[in-house]
Amino acid sequence: MSATPLARIVQGSGPGLLLAHGAGGSARDNWGPLLPDLAAHRTVVAPDYPGSGDSPYEADAPTLDELAERLVAAADEEGLDTFDLAGYSLGAAVAVRIATRHPDRVRSLLLLAGVAGGSARMRMLSDLIIDLEARPDDLARLMLTVVFGGSWVDALPADQLAGLRQALTGPQPAGLGQQFRLAGEADVRAELAAITAPTLVVGTAEDMLVPPSQHRLLAEGIPGARFVRLASGHLPMVEALPELREVTLEFLKGLDGH
Repeated sequence: MSATPLARIVQGSGPGLLLAHGAGGSARDNWGPLLPDLAAHRTVVAPDYPGSGDSPYEADAPTLDELAERLVAAADEEGLDTFDLAGYSLGAAVAVRIATRHPDRVRSLLLLAGVAGGSARMRMLSDLIIDLEARPDDLARLMLTVVFGGSWVDALPADQLAGLRQALTGPQPAGLGQQFRLAGEADVRAELAAITAPTLVVGTAEDMLVPPSQHRLLAEGIPGARFVRLASGHLPMVEALPELREVTLEFLKGLDGH
């Protein structure tokens, strides 16, 4: 495993909050809309996986264990002894692995539209995304139909839909293939029962990428987890930001006794 430190966003003050992003995304892409609100209550450390954001691509694809340890190393480098931990999509599986490997360091867990594992459909969809990486127009059309919620896409004016499709044909992160392969293979179901940190699982009702059954597995497998469902596709930070902000801040403020 490479010891190269991951690039990261560090903002805010107060107790630590470590963020794990999703496959094909980055810290800013996935968490950016929430960062100002999170940084108002926490010292936010949001690393980029290899081949995403400002972290360079690495030929050796990281395992779930390696991603987990490198995120913890980023927390170490920023002086966080303990931290709240939030994971989105693939990042939810990374976060679960961190919570089971370092239970003494994780104060709380927030899992958003998360991967639990064991879904043959999701493995096939991940493979299809990888196969279409060299066909950007086809990949953009697939993303429009599985990443965004149908209600949200149907409500877009034609010019905005065309602009979004054009934007999605742009260059993808170099680590997209590695990360989607890991998302299709990751399986943390057997680890959930061991988690003791207070946990909020946020499901996305119209998710066609990581299906709602995956979010339910997380919520039902973690003892005492609270489950909240948003009327959104896989990108609630785009489709349902006010609602996502409300449930996230309510959870964090509850941990602080507010």
